[in-house]
Amino acid sequence: MKRQLKVWTALIVIMISSLALSSGEVDAMSIQEKATWLWDTSLIMDDQEKILLFLEHNDVNKVYLQIDQGIASNDYKHFISNASDKGIRIYALDGAASWVSAEGSRSQDELFNWLHTYNKNSTESEQFSGVHLDVEPYLNSGWSLHQAQTIESYQTLIMKASEKASQLQLTLEVDMPFWFDEVQYNNEFGKGLLADWVIDHVDSVTIMAYRDAAKDIISIVEHEIAYASTVNKSIVIGVETGASEEGENITFYDNGEAFMNEQLILVQEHFSNNDAFHGVAIHYVENWMTMRP
Repeated sequence: MKRQLKVWTALIVIMISSLALSSGEVDAMSIQEKATWLWDTSLIMDDQEKILLFLEHNDVNKVYLQIDQGIASNDYKHFISNASDKGIRIYALDGAASWVSAEGSRSQDELFNWLHTYNKNSTESEQFSGVHLDVEPYLNSGWSLHQAQTIESYQTLIMKASEKASQLQLTLEVDMPFWFDEVQYNNEFGKGLLADWVIDHVDSVTIMAYRDAAKDIISIVEHEIAYASTVNKSIVIGVETGASEEGENITFYDNGEAFMNEQLILVQEHFSNNDAFHGVAIHYVENWMTMRP
C-alpha cells in the first residue's frame, strides 16, 4: 500500500512539473514577435482582406502601419478591429530624416496629436497598441555636416516622443541601424554609445540587421541584445526583403522566402535563452508578399 502511494505521489509530481513546464513554454512563446512594416497605407482600404490573410498565414502578430492622415479614421478602425480579431497588434508608424531638423518637431507633434484624437474616439479593439518611429538621422544632411548636433537633435526627438507616448499610455518603439553601437555621443544627455542610449530611452528597439545569413545577423546584433538584457529592454531583429543597391548580402530578395525562414529560425534558436530577444521583423510586407518561394 505504501509503495502504491509512493508511485501515485511520484506521478502527481511529474504531472505538476509537466504542467509548469508547458506554462513556461507558453510564456516564452507569447513574448516572441513576428512583425512587419506596412508602408502603403492605402492597402488597408484596397486590399485589406488579402493583407490580413497573408499576415495570418505567416503568423504575423504585429504590424507597423504607416500613418497617412489623409485616410479616414473609419478605415483605420475597420482594419485594426479586423486585425485584432486575428491576434495582430497594430502600431502607428511614422518618421523621417527631416524630423531631426528645426522644423521636424512640428511633424512629430502632428503625429501625436492625431493619435490622441484617434484613440480617444475609438473602441479598445480599434486603437493602436503603440507608436513605432522610423527616424534615420544619418539620412539628414546634418549628419555629415554637423554630426554631433544632429545626434543631439535626434536624442531630443526621442525624449519628446517618449513623453508624448507616455501621456497617451502607448508604448514607444524605434527602428535603429545595427551600427549605432559604433557611434559615440558626448552632450547634455551624457556620453557613451548611441545604441545604448536609444535602448535606454524607449520600450523596444527594432534593429535593422539587414544581412542575408544568420551568422552575420547574429554577429551584428550581439552588442544590442547583450546590453538590452542588462537594462530589461526588448530587441526585435529586422531583416530586408526588397531589392537593394547598398551591396551584397544585404537582403533576402534574391534568396527567396524559404531560405529567409531557415535563417530566421537559426537566429531565433541562437537567442532563444535571452530574455531581451523578442522576435523578428520583416521589411516590408509589400515586398514580402511578392517574394519567390
